Amino acid sequence: MITVRAAKYKELDTIVNFQVKMARETEGLELDQKQLKKGVEAVFEDFNKGAYYVAEDSDRIVACLLTTPEWSEWRNGTVLWIQSVYVIEDYRGQGVFRTMYEHIKAMVEHDDDMKGIRLYVEKNNLSAQKVYKAIGMNGDHYQFFEWMKTF
Repeated sequence: MITVRAAKYKELDTIVNFQVKMARETEGLELDQKQLKKGVEAVFEDFNKGAYYVAEDSDRIVACLLTTPEWSEWRNGTVLWIQSVYVIEDYRGQGVFRTMYEHIKAMVEHDDDMKGIRLYVEKNNLSAQKVYKAIGMNGDHYQFFEWMKTF
């Protein structure tokens, strides 16, 4: 049975490993692991940056995601962004992300200061888009634009 909980600092290396795999699989990127580890540590050290969650199956971590807060003046509350989603290959297609999403959604529903959930997805990641639509999310309102310094 899959359970979802907040990640622990001692699981930092697992999260780093998952993020390396996710970047490689989804965008063909090789991340600088030293820089990535510092970034993951920063989240554990400052809850204002976000929070990691893991999915477990019999004490085995099989997935993780990061939530980051965005203040919405329109809603006078916080919208949680889901980022850095990774599910190990053996567990894909079994509802692991759905279970994690439902956990996050329940947190938002029970906190009056929380107003919703957002995520972004690589344009070519059609399998992820299909999953997000199946759990009731939509991409109807916004198109995501960005400018990022290169590595």
